[in-house]
Amino acid sequence: MSFKLGEIEQALGSQLIDVRRNLHQEPELSYEEFKTTEKLRKWLTDANIRMLDLPLQTGLIAEIGQGAGPIAAIRCDIDALPIEEQTGLPFASEVPGKMHACGHDFHTAVILGAAYLLKAREDELPGRVRVLFQPAEETGHGAESVLASGGLEDVAAIFGLHNSPEMPAGSFGTRTGALTAGVDRFEITVKGIGAHAATPENGVDAIVTAAQIITALQTIVSRQNKAGEPVVLSVTRINGGFTWNVLPEMVELEGTVRTYNEEIRRIIPEKMTRIIEGIAAAAGAEASLHWYPGPPATINDGYWADFTKEIAKQSGYEVHDIAPQMGGEDFSLYLQKIPGAFVNIGTGPAYALHHPRFDVDETALLPAAKYFALLAEQALVKLKEEG
Repeated sequence: MSFKLGEIEQALGSQLIDVRRNLHQEPELSYEEFKTTEKLRKWLTDANIRMLDLPLQTGLIAEIGQGAGPIAAIRCDIDALPIEEQTGLPFASEVPGKMHACGHDFHTAVILGAAYLLKAREDELPGRVRVLFQPAEETGHGAESVLASGGLEDVAAIFGLHNSPEMPAGSFGTRTGALTAGVDRFEITVKGIGAHAATPENGVDAIVTAAQIITALQTIVSRQNKAGEPVVLSVTRINGGFTWNVLPEMVELEGTVRTYNEEIRRIIPEKMTRIIEGIAAAAGAEASLHWYPGPPATINDGYWADFTKEIAKQSGYEVHDIAPQMGGEDFSLYLQKIPGAFVNIGTGPAYALHHPRFDVDETALLPAAKYFALLAEQALVKLKEEG
Protein backbone atom coordinates (compact mmCIF):
# COMPACT_ATOMS: atom_id res chain seq x y z
CA MET A 1 0.00 0.00 0.00
CA SER A 2 1.37 3.46 -0.81
CA PHE A 3 0.17 7.04 -0.86
CA LYS A 4 -0.36 8.47 -4.35
CA LEU A 5 -0.76 12.19 -3.83
CA GLY A 6 1.05 13.52 -6.93
CA GLU A 7 1.29 17.28 -6.85
CA ILE A 8 -0.23 17.37 -3.37
CA GLU A 9 2.65 15.24 -2.14
CA GLN A 10 5.21 17.59 -3.69
CA ALA A 11 3.51 20.54 -2.03
CA LEU A 12 3.64 18.69 1.27
CA GLY A 13 7.39 18.24 0.90
CA SER A 14 7.85 22.00 0.55
CA GLN A 15 5.47 22.63 3.43
CA LEU A 16 7.43 20.34 5.76
CA ILE A 17 10.65 22.16 4.93
CA ASP A 18 8.91 25.43 5.82
CA VAL A 19 7.64 23.91 9.09
CA ARG A 20 11.06 22.61 10.03
CA ARG A 21 12.73 25.96 9.31
CA ASN A 22 10.05 27.86 11.19
CA LEU A 23 10.62 25.69 14.26
CA HIS A 24 14.38 25.91 13.84
CA GLN A 25 14.31 29.71 13.97
CA GLU A 26 12.36 29.80 17.24
CA PRO A 27 13.71 26.99 19.43
CA GLU A 28 12.34 26.52 22.94
CA LEU A 29 13.89 24.57 25.80
CA SER A 30 12.27 21.75 27.75
CA TYR A 31 8.97 22.70 29.42
CA GLU A 32 9.15 26.09 27.70
CA GLU A 33 7.68 24.94 24.36
CA PHE A 34 4.62 27.22 24.58
CA LYS A 35 5.04 28.92 21.21
CA THR A 36 5.91 25.60 19.56
CA THR A 37 2.77 24.03 21.00
CA GLU A 38 0.61 26.87 19.73
CA LYS A 39 2.12 26.56 16.26
CA LEU A 40 1.34 22.85 16.24
CA ARG A 41 -2.18 23.48 17.47
CA LYS A 42 -2.77 25.92 14.62
CA TRP A 43 -1.27 23.63 11.96
CA LEU A 44 -3.38 20.71 13.17
CA THR A 45 -6.54 22.81 13.46
CA ASP A 46 -6.05 24.13 9.93
CA ALA A 47 -5.92 20.51 8.75
CA ASN A 48 -9.11 19.69 10.71
CA ILE A 49 -7.21 17.24 12.90
CA ARG A 50 -8.71 16.91 16.37
CA MET A 51 -6.64 17.13 19.53
CA LEU A 52 -7.19 15.44 22.86
CA ASP A 53 -8.05 17.58 25.87
CA LEU A 54 -5.23 16.67 28.23
CA PRO A 55 -3.53 18.30 31.26
CA LEU A 56 -0.30 19.06 29.39
CA GLN A 57 1.21 22.53 29.76
CA THR A 58 3.34 22.05 26.64
CA GLY A 59 3.13 19.45 23.92
CA LEU A 60 -0.07 17.83 22.73
CA ILE A 61 -1.64 14.67 21.35
CA ALA A 62 -3.80 14.59 18.24
CA GLU A 63 -5.96 11.69 17.09
CA ILE A 64 -6.89 10.56 13.58
CA GLY A 65 -9.48 7.90 12.81
CA GLN A 66 -13.00 7.15 13.91
CA GLY A 67 -14.94 4.60 15.92
CA ALA A 68 -13.86 1.29 17.35
CA GLY A 69 -10.72 -0.58 16.47
CA PRO A 70 -7.14 -0.70 17.68
CA ILE A 71 -5.10 2.38 18.56
CA ALA A 72 -1.48 2.93 17.48
CA ALA A 73 0.71 5.91 18.32
CA ILE A 74 3.55 7.77 16.63
CA ARG A 75 5.72 10.16 18.63
CA CYS A 76 8.14 13.05 18.14
CA ASP A 77 9.87 15.38 20.60
CA ILE A 78 9.67 19.16 20.30
CA ASP A 79 12.25 20.74 22.66
CA ALA A 80 15.59 22.35 21.83
CA LEU A 81 18.96 22.69 23.58
CA PRO A 82 20.83 25.50 25.37
CA ILE A 83 23.45 25.81 22.60
CA GLU A 84 24.55 28.86 20.62
CA GLU A 85 24.04 28.03 16.95
CA GLN A 86 27.03 28.32 14.59
CA THR A 87 25.58 26.96 11.33
CA GLY A 88 25.28 30.27 9.48
CA LEU A 89 22.03 29.04 7.94
CA PRO A 90 19.60 31.68 6.64
CA PHE A 91 17.01 30.20 9.01
CA ALA A 92 19.37 29.84 11.98
CA SER A 93 18.05 30.26 15.50
CA GLU A 94 16.88 33.77 16.32
CA VAL A 95 17.00 33.03 20.05
CA PRO A 96 20.43 33.58 21.62
CA GLY A 97 21.82 30.52 23.36
CA LYS A 98 19.12 28.15 22.11
CA MET A 99 19.23 25.79 19.14
CA HIS A 100 17.61 22.73 17.65
CA ALA A 101 20.94 20.92 17.78
CA CYS A 102 19.38 17.47 18.17
CA GLY A 103 17.00 17.59 15.22
CA HIS A 104 13.74 17.73 17.14
CA ASP A 105 12.55 20.28 14.60
CA PHE A 106 13.07 17.57 11.96
CA HIS A 107 11.21 15.00 14.08
CA THR A 108 8.27 17.38 14.60
CA ALA A 109 7.94 18.19 10.91
CA VAL A 110 8.07 14.49 10.01
CA ILE A 111 5.32 13.49 12.42
CA LEU A 112 3.19 16.50 11.47
CA GLY A 113 3.53 15.41 7.83
CA ALA A 114 2.52 11.88 8.77
CA ALA A 115 -0.55 13.31 10.51
CA TYR A 116 -1.52 15.19 7.33
CA LEU A 117 -1.15 12.02 5.25
CA LEU A 118 -3.14 9.95 7.72
CA LYS A 119 -5.87 12.58 7.79
CA ALA A 120 -6.19 12.27 4.00
CA ARG A 121 -6.95 8.55 4.51
CA GLU A 122 -8.90 8.84 7.75
CA ASP A 123 -12.01 7.10 6.42
CA GLU A 124 -9.94 4.06 5.44
CA LEU A 125 -8.08 3.62 8.72
CA PRO A 126 -9.06 0.41 10.59
CA GLY A 127 -8.65 2.14 13.93
CA ARG A 128 -7.17 5.32 15.37
CA VAL A 129 -3.71 6.86 15.43
CA ARG A 130 -2.57 9.01 18.34
CA VAL A 131 -0.02 11.57 17.16
CA LEU A 132 2.18 12.61 20.05
CA PHE A 133 4.19 15.84 20.11
CA GLN A 134 6.14 15.34 23.33
CA PRO A 135 7.79 18.06 25.42
CA ALA A 136 11.01 17.92 27.41
CA GLU A 137 12.74 14.87 25.97
CA GLU A 138 16.11 16.46 26.69
CA THR A 139 15.40 16.33 30.44
CA GLY A 140 14.76 12.59 30.25
CA HIS A 141 11.42 13.08 31.98
CA GLY A 142 9.03 14.53 29.39
CA ALA A 143 7.50 11.14 28.68
CA GLU A 144 6.47 10.89 32.33
CA SER A 145 4.14 13.86 32.00
CA VAL A 146 2.59 12.39 28.85
CA LEU A 147 1.97 9.04 30.53
CA ALA A 148 0.51 10.79 33.58
CA SER A 149 -1.88 12.75 31.34
CA GLY A 150 -3.63 9.56 30.22
CA GLY A 151 -3.10 10.41 26.58
CA LEU A 152 -1.74 6.99 25.71
CA GLU A 153 -4.41 4.88 27.38
CA ASP A 154 -5.54 1.93 25.25
CA VAL A 155 -2.64 2.37 22.79
CA ALA A 156 -1.62 -1.09 21.55
CA ALA A 157 1.60 -0.19 19.70
CA ILE A 158 3.86 2.88 19.66
CA PHE A 159 6.63 4.06 17.35
CA GLY A 160 9.17 6.88 17.53
CA LEU A 161 12.14 8.21 15.59
CA HIS A 162 15.44 9.94 15.88
CA ASN A 163 17.44 11.43 13.05
CA SER A 164 20.92 9.99 12.51
CA PRO A 165 23.69 12.28 11.20
CA GLU A 166 25.88 9.18 10.82
CA MET A 167 23.59 7.68 8.15
CA PRO A 168 22.80 9.29 4.79
CA ALA A 169 19.31 10.30 3.75
CA GLY A 170 17.48 7.29 2.40
CA SER A 171 18.79 4.95 5.08
CA PHE A 172 16.98 3.45 8.04
CA GLY A 173 18.18 1.62 11.12
CA THR A 174 16.83 -0.14 14.16
CA ARG A 175 17.28 -3.37 16.10
CA THR A 176 15.54 -5.80 18.40
CA GLY A 177 16.34 -5.27 22.08
CA ALA A 178 18.33 -2.38 23.52
CA LEU A 179 18.76 0.54 21.13
CA THR A 180 19.71 3.31 23.56
CA ALA A 181 21.15 3.12 27.06
CA GLY A 182 19.76 3.82 30.49
CA VAL A 183 20.92 7.29 31.53
CA ASP A 184 21.69 8.25 35.12
CA ARG A 185 23.39 11.31 36.57
CA PHE A 186 25.43 11.46 39.76
CA GLU A 187 27.01 14.08 41.98
CA ILE A 188 29.76 13.38 44.50
CA THR A 189 30.63 15.74 47.34
CA VAL A 190 34.08 15.36 48.90
CA LYS A 191 34.63 17.24 52.16
CA GLY A 192 38.12 17.65 53.60
CA ILE A 193 39.78 20.24 55.80
CA GLY A 194 41.08 23.41 54.21
CA ALA A 195 44.68 24.43 54.72
CA HIS A 196 47.50 26.51 53.27
CA ALA A 197 48.95 24.83 50.21
CA ALA A 198 52.41 25.06 51.77
CA THR A 199 51.33 23.02 54.80
CA PRO A 200 48.96 20.30 53.53
CA GLU A 201 49.63 18.25 56.64
CA ASN A 202 47.44 20.69 58.56
CA GLY A 203 44.38 19.80 56.51
CA VAL A 204 42.74 16.98 54.58
CA ASP A 205 43.20 17.41 50.86
CA ALA A 206 39.80 17.16 49.16
CA ILE A 207 41.37 17.55 45.70
CA VAL A 208 43.72 14.57 46.06
CA THR A 209 40.88 12.54 47.55
CA ALA A 210 38.58 13.46 44.66
CA ALA A 211 41.29 12.55 42.14
CA GLN A 212 41.71 9.11 43.73
CA ILE A 213 37.94 8.62 43.63
CA ILE A 214 37.78 9.53 39.94
CA THR A 215 40.50 7.01 39.07
CA ALA A 216 39.08 4.25 41.28
CA LEU A 217 35.57 4.58 39.86
CA GLN A 218 36.87 3.32 36.53
CA THR A 219 37.57 -0.06 38.12
CA ILE A 220 33.81 -0.60 38.22
CA VAL A 221 33.88 -0.76 34.43
CA SER A 222 37.26 -2.44 33.95
CA ARG A 223 37.40 -4.86 36.89
CA GLN A 224 33.94 -5.28 38.44
CA ASN A 225 31.79 -5.62 35.34
CA LYS A 226 31.52 -8.43 32.81
CA ALA A 227 33.30 -7.51 29.59
CA GLY A 228 30.23 -8.48 27.56
CA GLU A 229 27.99 -6.00 29.37
CA PRO A 230 28.77 -2.46 28.15
CA VAL A 231 28.97 0.23 30.81
CA VAL A 232 30.17 3.83 30.55
CA LEU A 233 31.01 5.77 33.71
CA SER A 234 32.15 9.32 33.00
CA VAL A 235 33.08 12.08 35.44
CA THR A 236 32.32 15.23 33.48
CA ARG A 237 32.63 18.08 35.97
CA ILE A 238 35.10 18.92 38.74
CA ASN A 239 34.58 21.97 40.93
CA GLY A 240 36.94 22.76 43.77
CA GLY A 241 39.19 25.53 44.99
CA PHE A 242 39.19 29.26 44.49
CA THR A 243 42.86 30.25 44.43
CA TRP A 244 46.35 28.85 43.83
CA ASN A 245 47.73 28.60 47.35
CA VAL A 246 44.84 27.22 49.41
CA LEU A 247 43.66 23.64 49.74
CA PRO A 248 39.85 23.85 49.46
CA GLU A 249 37.57 22.30 52.01
CA MET A 250 35.23 20.83 49.41
CA VAL A 251 35.28 19.39 45.89
CA GLU A 252 32.21 18.55 43.81
CA LEU A 253 32.16 15.97 41.02
CA GLU A 254 29.40 15.27 38.52
CA GLY A 255 28.97 12.69 35.79
CA THR A 256 26.86 10.03 34.15
CA VAL A 257 26.51 6.25 33.96
CA ARG A 258 25.19 4.48 30.86
CA THR A 259 24.26 0.82 30.52
CA TYR A 260 21.74 -1.41 28.77
CA ASN A 261 21.37 -3.93 31.60
CA GLU A 262 18.84 -2.97 34.27
CA GLU A 263 20.38 -5.24 36.91
CA ILE A 264 23.82 -3.69 36.41
CA ARG A 265 22.22 -0.26 36.48
CA ARG A 266 20.69 -1.06 39.85
CA ILE A 267 23.91 -2.17 41.56
CA ILE A 268 26.34 0.46 40.21
CA PRO A 269 25.35 3.10 42.81
CA GLU A 270 26.14 0.57 45.56
CA LYS A 271 29.59 -0.10 44.06
CA MET A 272 30.26 3.60 43.64
CA THR A 273 29.28 4.30 47.24
CA ARG A 274 31.70 1.70 48.59
CA ILE A 275 34.59 3.18 46.59
CA ILE A 276 33.74 6.79 47.41
CA GLU A 277 33.28 6.27 51.13
CA GLY A 278 36.28 3.92 51.41
CA ILE A 279 38.75 6.28 49.74
CA ALA A 280 37.42 9.23 51.69
CA ALA A 281 37.74 7.38 54.99
CA ALA A 282 41.31 6.36 54.18
CA ALA A 283 42.17 10.02 53.56
CA GLY A 284 40.39 11.26 56.65
CA ALA A 285 37.78 13.02 54.53
CA GLU A 286 34.05 12.58 54.05
CA ALA A 287 32.30 11.86 50.74
CA SER A 288 28.77 11.15 49.62
CA LEU A 289 27.03 10.09 46.42
CA HIS A 290 23.85 11.72 45.14
CA TRP A 291 22.14 9.62 42.42
CA TYR A 292 19.62 11.00 39.91
CA PRO A 293 18.00 8.25 37.85
CA GLY A 294 17.04 9.08 34.28
CA PRO A 295 15.22 7.10 31.61
CA PRO A 296 15.97 3.38 31.31
CA ALA A 297 17.35 1.67 28.23
CA THR A 298 15.14 1.78 25.14
CA ILE A 299 14.21 -1.86 24.57
CA ASN A 300 12.55 -2.49 21.21
CA ASP A 301 9.98 -5.24 20.98
CA GLY A 302 11.31 -7.82 18.49
CA TYR A 303 8.03 -8.24 16.65
CA TRP A 304 7.50 -4.53 16.11
CA ALA A 305 11.17 -3.86 15.34
CA ASP A 306 10.97 -6.38 12.51
CA PHE A 307 7.71 -4.80 11.41
CA THR A 308 9.28 -1.33 11.19
CA LYS A 309 12.06 -2.74 9.02
CA GLU A 310 9.57 -4.48 6.73
CA ILE A 311 7.64 -1.23 6.20
CA ALA A 312 10.92 0.63 5.68
CA LYS A 313 11.87 -1.76 2.87
CA GLN A 314 8.46 -1.26 1.29
CA SER A 315 9.05 2.50 1.54
CA GLY A 316 12.32 2.30 -0.37
CA TYR A 317 14.73 2.76 2.53
CA GLU A 318 18.12 1.09 2.73
CA VAL A 319 17.56 -0.85 5.95
CA HIS A 320 20.27 -1.60 8.52
CA ASP A 321 20.46 -3.49 11.79
CA ILE A 322 22.33 -0.95 13.89
CA ALA A 323 24.42 -1.35 17.02
CA PRO A 324 23.14 -0.18 20.41
CA GLN A 325 23.89 3.44 21.25
CA MET A 326 25.02 4.89 24.57
CA GLY A 327 22.84 7.97 24.16
CA GLY A 328 19.60 8.14 26.12
CA GLU A 329 15.97 8.48 25.09
CA ASP A 330 12.87 8.78 27.26
CA PHE A 331 10.83 6.97 24.61
CA SER A 332 12.02 4.02 26.70
CA LEU A 333 9.35 4.85 29.28
CA TYR A 334 6.62 4.25 26.71
CA LEU A 335 8.15 0.92 25.71
CA GLN A 336 8.04 -0.23 29.33
CA LYS A 337 4.24 -0.02 29.10
CA ILE A 338 3.38 -0.34 25.39
CA PRO A 339 4.94 -2.69 22.79
CA GLY A 340 6.63 -0.87 19.95
CA ALA A 341 9.91 0.23 18.43
CA PHE A 342 12.20 3.22 18.11
CA VAL A 343 13.96 3.78 14.78
CA ASN A 344 16.70 5.92 13.25
CA ILE A 345 16.24 7.88 10.02
CA GLY A 346 19.36 8.93 8.11
CA THR A 347 19.84 12.71 7.77
CA GLY A 348 23.61 12.95 7.23
CA PRO A 349 26.43 13.31 6.73
CA ALA A 350 26.47 16.09 9.29
CA TYR A 351 28.02 17.27 12.51
CA ALA A 352 27.13 15.14 15.51
CA LEU A 353 24.03 15.62 17.62
CA HIS A 354 24.32 18.53 20.09
CA HIS A 355 27.04 20.19 18.02
CA PRO A 356 26.56 23.95 17.40
CA ARG A 357 26.92 23.36 13.64
CA PHE A 358 24.50 20.43 13.49
CA ASP A 359 22.05 20.35 10.57
CA VAL A 360 19.91 17.79 8.72
CA ASP A 361 19.40 16.86 5.08
CA GLU A 362 15.89 18.17 4.44
CA THR A 363 15.34 15.75 1.54
CA ALA A 364 14.73 13.17 4.28
CA LEU A 365 11.60 14.95 5.55
CA LEU A 366 8.92 13.83 3.09
CA PRO A 367 10.06 10.18 2.83
CA ALA A 368 10.07 9.94 6.62
CA ALA A 369 6.59 11.47 6.87
CA LYS A 370 5.28 8.99 4.28
CA TYR A 371 7.01 6.17 6.12
CA PHE A 372 5.43 6.98 9.48
CA ALA A 373 1.99 7.39 7.96
CA LEU A 374 2.29 4.01 6.29
CA LEU A 375 3.78 2.44 9.42
CA ALA A 376 0.89 3.66 11.57
CA GLU A 377 -1.76 2.52 9.11
CA GLN A 378 -0.22 -0.90 8.59
CA ALA A 379 0.23 -1.33 12.34
CA LEU A 380 -3.52 -0.79 12.72
CA VAL A 381 -4.15 -3.38 10.03
CA LYS A 382 -1.87 -5.85 11.81
CA LEU A 383 -3.44 -5.16 15.20
CA LYS A 384 -6.92 -5.64 13.82
CA GLU A 385 -5.97 -8.92 12.14
CA GLU A 386 -4.60 -10.20 15.43
CA GLY A 387 -7.78 -9.20 17.25
